[in-house]
Amino acid sequence: MNTITLKIPRLTAKEFVELCQANEHLQLERTATGEVIVMPPTYPWTGKQNFSLSVQLGAWIEKTGLGIGFDSSTGFTLPNGAVKSPDVSWVSNERWEALTESQQQEEFSPLAPDFVVELRSSSDSLDKLQAKMQEYTDNGVRLGWLIDPKTKQVEIYHPNSDVEVLQSPTTVSGEDVLPGFELNLNKIW
Repeated sequence: MNTITLKIPRLTAKEFVELCQANEHLQLERTATGEVIVMPPTYPWTGKQNFSLSVQLGAWIEKTGLGIGFDSSTGFTLPNGAVKSPDVSWVSNERWEALTESQQQEEFSPLAPDFVVELRSSSDSLDKLQAKMQEYTDNGVRLGWLIDPKTKQVEIYHPNSDVEVLQSPTTVSGEDVLPGFELNLNKIW
């Protein structure tokens, strides 16, 4: 299962929204250069892993109340114009509340999340996911994790920093972005 990239010249943000609305059954992303990426559904094992990520982050969000969590069907318009849907993401209350009601509910919110996770599935290209993670941090994401269950490797991304690679960790910390959050990777592997 590979992604399909469509090259649609001069696709504006409004036209992309219209394309998504007309094709609600598809999960679509748009690159900064206007290419449309059609994302296939995940296999059950990846969906189970992604659910565990969401549950663990969701429990931390409920406990702390420090921000808003989002699932993989949520699109964000990054500063470079790309519309991306991380597998799991989080935005601080302060940044979320700075958006208008329309930006929160009727558009692909015009901001990069504070935190994103991409979970590599068997159909994902590692190179493409690494480029996506770099794009996130280049556009304002403060912390990103690329989790590869097959190799039990976690790549940690920060703006203007080298990627940190952890081999077979049992936990990974939310650092100062998600204070007190620790992801239990034994539930992912």
